[in-house]
Amino acid sequence: MINVFQPTLGDEELDAVRQVFAGNWLGHGPRTRTFEAEFAGHLGVDPQRMVFVNSGTTGLFLATELLGLGPGDDVVLPSISFVGAGNAVSVTGARPRFCDVDPRTLNPSAGDVARALTPRTKAVLVLHYGGYPGEIAGIAALCRERGVALIEDAACAVASSADGTGCGAFGDIAMWSFDAMKILVTGDGGMLYVRDPELADRARRLAYHGLEWHSGLAASARVPHRWWELNVQDFGRREIGNDVTAAIGSVQLRRLPGFVERRREIARAYDRLLAGADGIRLPPPLPDGHVTSHYFYWVQLDAGIRDQVAADLKERGVYTTFRYAPLHKVPIYRGDAELPGTEEAADTTLLLPLHQGLDDADVRTVADELRKAVEYRRDRGRT
Repeated sequence: MINVFQPTLGDEELDAVRQVFAGNWLGHGPRTRTFEAEFAGHLGVDPQRMVFVNSGTTGLFLATELLGLGPGDDVVLPSISFVGAGNAVSVTGARPRFCDVDPRTLNPSAGDVARALTPRTKAVLVLHYGGYPGEIAGIAALCRERGVALIEDAACAVASSADGTGCGAFGDIAMWSFDAMKILVTGDGGMLYVRDPELADRARRLAYHGLEWHSGLAASARVPHRWWELNVQDFGRREIGNDVTAAIGSVQLRRLPGFVERRREIARAYDRLLAGADGIRLPPPLPDGHVTSHYFYWVQLDAGIRDQVAADLKERGVYTTFRYAPLHKVPIYRGDAELPGTEEAADTTLLLPLHQGLDDADVRTVADELRKAVEYRRDRGRT
């Protein structure tokens, strides 16, 4: 089976883990802090604003907690978002207000967000779909104008940027995911960025039992007399990353430019191999000044054949999928929002295999099998 997602791991990652084992400290420690600093350098922000946590979803939940969301608050987010975003908003008692997306880019415009704002809106939470930055600068300007916090779910956008600014650095809070299906992987793990220094300090406390980092279990070089006594400032949980996963992350971050370049080559090959194919719409071009991580490569087919084509490809050893299912259609969130762009995208979009482990023969196979499956289903529909 040619997989949609697949990590690239090797001897460098194993050597990094061996070094952690040799040091006999596996928990949150110096390698975690090094990875935080390296990732901050990658984004071009202050390392003190970065917190390595155990998942990107943890970052979403911490974001809603840091902003003090609760009953009576609205949060605007695109319906095409990861379920973790919907859960993180809803668990606070706040109400998700789903906005529409462009049916081709699957990202919301600033206008889509503006139309969903209410007098009770306290935050906007946007996803960079497939690594495309979208209208993030316009959305950030809108949020500043309205006095609304902006959360960036940059799970798909680890190397994406718009006009020289990295995705994640536009808003007030951002998070990235490093799970096993992402480009940069640590097995499980995520990074949280918090622009405000006091909120960043609180995020670090919340991620480790609410403890100040110089007290009790959270010992550091700056320990007072009777260092074992606890200074609990918040009711936190244990959500921090560790040195094993951070060591893998540091290696993966060094390899990231090569990963993204290979993904770019694959995307260009799909563009070339599928150009002019009847019934297959390719991803829209990026605006000038935008850079994508190439996390997804999506095609769009007639809604009447999309599911059948996916099943045909699976039988032929090519796995495809669609992410992310519209949240306004999920029973626990279901509302009365009318989102035509979202529904068109959800009915027509199919993600093709895209990862740096694909060789040129794999890419040709995917393109050939897709062409044949679409042609077959279109011919059947005409008879």
